[in-house]
Amino acid sequence: MKKIRHSFFGLLFLAIWLLPSCATILTGPVSECQRTKPIPGKPSREIRVGYLIVDLIFLAIPFTAVDFITGAIYKPCTNK
Repeated sequence: MKKIRHSFFGLLFLAIWLLPSCATILTGPVSECQRTKPIPGKPSREIRVGYLIVDLIFLAIPFTAVDFITGAIYKPCTNK
């Protein structure tokens, strides 16, 4: 029983460690469009809401900042 408990807590710790800044970890390569700020007058970039919520729930500020700095939190650009 003790081994099962240790395994459970080990997996839980691993999940909590990997979930923050999950947009940076789980999404593919970040495009140039996601990294650059829009020009004034252009529409702003859309945020991936699911990743934002997970970032804010687990260890909020530092890991959310990583996703915004890398641009991974933004949805990929669509060419119109």
